[in-house]
Amino acid sequence: MTASQLPGGFAALTREYAMLPPGGRILCAVSGGADSVCLLHLLRRQAEEVGFSLFAAHYDHQLRGEESTRDASFVENLCREWQIPLTLGRGDVAEEARRRRAGLEETAREMRYAFLEETARTLDCSLIATAHNADDNVETALLHLIRGAGLQGLSGMAPRRGSLIRPLLSTGRAEIVEYLRQENLPYVEDSSNQDITFTRNRIRHEVLPLLHQINPQFSQRMGQTLRSLRADHDFLTAQAAQVAQNARWAEDDLVIEARHIAQAPDAIAPRAVRWLLGMLGDGSDDCTAAHLSAVVELARGEDPSAVVFLPGGKMAQRVYRELLFTTRQPPQALTPAPLTLEGETCPAGALWACRCRRTVCPAQSPPGVYYVAAFQGTPVLRPRQTGDEIRLPGRDTKTIKKLLIDHKFPRRDRDRLPVLADEGGVVALAGFGPEVTRLAQPGEAAYEISFYLPSTPHKTV
Repeated sequence: MTASQLPGGFAALTREYAMLPPGGRILCAVSGGADSVCLLHLLRRQAEEVGFSLFAAHYDHQLRGEESTRDASFVENLCREWQIPLTLGRGDVAEEARRRRAGLEETAREMRYAFLEETARTLDCSLIATAHNADDNVETALLHLIRGAGLQGLSGMAPRRGSLIRPLLSTGRAEIVEYLRQENLPYVEDSSNQDITFTRNRIRHEVLPLLHQINPQFSQRMGQTLRSLRADHDFLTAQAAQVAQNARWAEDDLVIEARHIAQAPDAIAPRAVRWLLGMLGDGSDDCTAAHLSAVVELARGEDPSAVVFLPGGKMAQRVYRELLFTTRQPPQALTPAPLTLEGETCPAGALWACRCRRTVCPAQSPPGVYYVAAFQGTPVLRPRQTGDEIRLPGRDTKTIKKLLIDHKFPRRDRDRLPVLADEGGVVALAGFGPEVTRLAQPGEAAYEISFYLPSTPHKTV
């Protein structure tokens, strides 16, 4: 397939943001709808040309009964036909939303992305591709405008944010449908997309048609505006990152002299705070402009011991001339437990459970499954310990602490992440992979190890 045959700006966008690295591993989120089928098909062809490994993941929100089951079966059959390894996950979004007292859309998104991130770690994928398109981006910007937002919200979604890539972000929905028609590709329709009780659907089906009546080129003009705003936002964020470089680590907390925030221009200071919160590994998307402004005022104020409480259990504290970014409560830790050599082990407080069985190491391991040689003494699942190191396949040796920080793994969950270890040291890290020196060779007696999230069952097919 030549670049000229690709829809919209797919080729240009993937080149500009280095979305398709040769030799890389990409996880594609696939709902079964038109956008995700188009993206999976494009990535499949590009994988052959560019030379990267492609994996797929589908999450069942259990919100649409038989239709949800139909979608999962469709994606499973499609991936089997296209010979793309697929991980299926599911979760009771409605029940979780009731428990959190949160909206369905917000809860579904958080559970879906948690599943995608965990799957990407298990499969050692450095990038997660989602099928957001140009029309989605316009809808997102309008949603932010309605709710009130700064430059970040008004510039819509970024083509690339960390490990998340959106290769179709400059491609319109009409182009996607035409591509599917030309390639004769099947897809499923999500009936909930017609439900205008959801704000996004109301914008899509009622507001945008009115705007297109006023200006038939509205989406294209809006797309140009979003790109311009994104360029401004990226420049300001780069300036904020330079301010944040003045911070230092104190164990798992982050410390910066208050003057660096206090003296920054008003357009830079809150962005520097957001950057610092992101460095904690918890992300900062749940922090509003009011939260960020409160931390800036903390830096510019005179109170030597004032505190600002932030979402997600985080807080910023003034300690004389410095700002300390930390958590309000000590994080929960898992209780160490010996590994069951034939069966499942789920230590109290652990995010992941572990399956283990005796077998023979195959010539090729399935995604997310490790084959380790004989254990030295009694293997246990335990929290990380000071000095723990691991060398994942194809990577350099790192301390587990540094590895989790680099991957922005939530600080409050780090001591709930099971480390499989024995008297010889670390054997594997849940969600990341095995210690390469402990792997068995094909044909050798081995222990088959796999980790899974008990609260979000999933399987690899």
